[in-house]
Amino acid sequence: MASMLKTAAIALGLLAPLAAPCIAQAQTEAGGKERPPLVTDNVTVELYGSVQLDAIYDFNRMDPNWVGAFRPSKIPTTPDLFGEDGQANFSARQTLFGISGAAPVNGQDVKVSFEFDLFGSGSNEGETTFHLQRASVEWGRVLAGYDKSLLMDPDLFPNIIDFWGPAGMIYVKNAGIRYAFVKSDNAYFAASLELPGNDVDPGLIRILDPALGANLTSTQKYPDLLMAGRFSGDWGHVRLGGVVRRVGYETAGSPGGEPNGGEMGWGLNLTGVFNLGENSVFRAGGVYGEGIASYFNDGGTDLAPELDTVALTVEAQPAEIYGVMAYFEQAWNEQWSSAIGFSRTHLNNTNLQAGDAFHNGDYASVNLLYKPNDALLVGGELLYGTREDHNGDEGEDVRVQFSLRYSYGVTVMGRQ
Repeated sequence: MASMLKTAAIALGLLAPLAAPCIAQAQTEAGGKERPPLVTDNVTVELYGSVQLDAIYDFNRMDPNWVGAFRPSKIPTTPDLFGEDGQANFSARQTLFGISGAAPVNGQDVKVSFEFDLFGSGSNEGETTFHLQRASVEWGRVLAGYDKSLLMDPDLFPNIIDFWGPAGMIYVKNAGIRYAFVKSDNAYFAASLELPGNDVDPGLIRILDPALGANLTSTQKYPDLLMAGRFSGDWGHVRLGGVVRRVGYETAGSPGGEPNGGEMGWGLNLTGVFNLGENSVFRAGGVYGEGIASYFNDGGTDLAPELDTVALTVEAQPAEIYGVMAYFEQAWNEQWSSAIGFSRTHLNNTNLQAGDAFHNGDYASVNLLYKPNDALLVGGELLYGTREDHNGDEGEDVRVQFSLRYSYGVTVMGRQ
């Protein structure tokens, strides 16, 4: 209950500025006369979201904390690590709730969005609890807050019912600020500063120097610089995004944080969505870079130790990584549709990463979905994933998922 009250308070706090013009108008105009209504036609507040139940069966096994999502990086490569094969699960974690509002300021709407689901992560990994998805404000060409990264293509995610989605695509939400230099129906170009965090793998340093390996941690000295451009038409769109960043590390508890340092990371993400007639869509993307695993949907690390076998020195190395995905979607009629596709995340490991470090993850799925109206969706999905470690160990999982989702949206204030 306390968490729900806290979340509601945050939502009201985000939307309060939108109501300010109305409140001011009411106080100014009321005087000694009858107070006018608080709501005006210039302010809009909408409630939206969905309630979803996923019925899942894994023929192999997945990390118990991640049975509600299909992540190749969470597939065990050690036999029976999480028990014998076969596991059933019911999950309502994809349930979503959002509040959005808009009010005009100097001729342009200020748009505020607050959104969360129930998929616990981080310290709440494996729990059904509030999980922030969006908390941002947009005014004209400026967007600030917690939202989808500029590096990702927001329209690339395929029409599937798995929560996590293809491993080898860029999919991350960050806190940051962005400015759109070009913003039209057919063209978009923007730059942003974001803070995604870094993933540093101490690797075999844990064995060579346990004290050092236990205290090595990531550091974010500067925000990441991102740019992206998009061209659109009736045929679909193509989009290119790029990032330059400093991937840093330091030693907690040591004088000056030493040993410490940082290396440059960079990456490019090329994506496209193509309309193949009225009923077919093809979505594809490829991403490559160094030190950008934190932007990937699944798998990899940003920075790892590398041994120079000639000089016999150890240096921090931004991990080279690439990802690909391709999905084809077909609408059979107005109610029935399918999506089939494949994705991969591949990390070129450094020579001082441990044998069980992530090396490669494959993700594939096919589904059949039924949507009798705009609100209700039911369907089934077959998923297959594999994980390969640095030392060559492999694991796989086959999953069947059936989902029921009811979506809603209502304007509760202002413009209808």
